[in-house]
Amino acid sequence: MKDYKSYYIIKATPEEVFLALTNPATLQLWTGAPAEMSTEPESEFSLWEGNIAGKNISFETGKKIVQEWYFGEQDEPSIVTIILHVHKQGTSAELRHNNIPDEAYEDMVEGWEDVYFASLIDFYED
Repeated sequence: MKDYKSYYIIKATPEEVFLALTNPATLQLWTGAPAEMSTEPESEFSLWEGNIAGKNISFETGKKIVQEWYFGEQDEPSIVTIILHVHKQGTSAELRHNNIPDEAYEDMVEGWEDVYFASLIDFYED
């Protein structure tokens, strides 16, 4: 199991970024695919036609999202934490993804860098 941590600058307020990450209609706008999402703890979510799926653990509106991402059978859950900080250019999104299966690590890092946050950043730069 491996952990990954990174920061991304997004040209929007933390409140706007939080909505983009939690509102199904806004998620669909920047991902280009239907999204199932709720801000109810313990609710299931699905993004990118089920390529990302899991369970929402907790939320702090405009500040923090904690989710469990599913990778099949694992001894420990894979936890994604996104913390939104005010930044002079908008928002600094702090990403922590813990307990990534070794065999999925490179694909996950590439997905975070080249798809997930790249798409969100592009959405606010247009």
